[in-house]
Amino acid sequence: MARRLTPWRWAVLGLAAVYFLVPLAASFVFTVDDPRHGVDFGAYTGIVSADGFGSSLLLSLELAVATIVVVLLLMVPAVTALRLGAPRLRPVVEVICSLPLVVPPIAFVAGIVTVLKWGPQYLSRTPLFQTFVAVQNPTFPVVLVLAYVVMALPFVYRALDSGLRAIDVRTLVEAARSCGASLPQALVRAVLPNLRGALLNASFLTLALVLGEFTVAQLLGFQPFAVWIYNVGGSQAQMSVAVSVLSLLVTWALLLALAGAGGRDRTASSRG
Repeated sequence: MARRLTPWRWAVLGLAAVYFLVPLAASFVFTVDDPRHGVDFGAYTGIVSADGFGSSLLLSLELAVATIVVVLLLMVPAVTALRLGAPRLRPVVEVICSLPLVVPPIAFVAGIVTVLKWGPQYLSRTPLFQTFVAVQNPTFPVVLVLAYVVMALPFVYRALDSGLRAIDVRTLVEAARSCGASLPQALVRAVLPNLRGALLNASFLTLALVLGEFTVAQLLGFQPFAVWIYNVGGSQAQMSVAVSVLSLLVTWALLLALAGAGGRDRTASSRG
């Protein structure tokens, strides 16, 4: 039977709704309020045609896709190997993956800038010089992908570790190996399908991180979507807030879609 919500739970839900919805409503009112003409949706209709909107959003999406691919290729085999063959190393890997949470973004960027300056200064006569130039290409700054991979490690590790805790990885791998599958085939065909929810969670958290990250990109001199919103806010405040409101609504929609997909997966697995 479904639990009935007690009064204090309704109170908590009501406070949470006020906490999230009142600022959102105030932001929406600010974007459509025109003292001269009343309600005006020009801040929303002009977003697509705004200078730099398409290029900055496309850059952020490209960075997000690249970051998701790299961090999953790095972490899925590592976390699976920990569960299968080296469980004693789990605390060590957990501490390493949690380090980005305790390092201030300013210090992180300062380290990146130091390395980027050191490379051209001491490697100008070596083939590695072109590598330092290539990773800072404004069209697709690989250095941002590398930085975002590090910043996403705590969230991706937690998501994958929770997913692996919910399944018996060793039994799945042994069953696949007994059917003639190699170890890579066992991981791809037996383990990964059972990690669909964890992979979706890790991917979404990484996507949200990349789309909303500002400090690293701004200090390194690149202009993805978050930096573009900041720059637009200096001259077009209403449009900047309108883009933020739309971004928040899209993020909520993705969260609801992810929760729905996870619920369907759990229902299907319980029936199976």
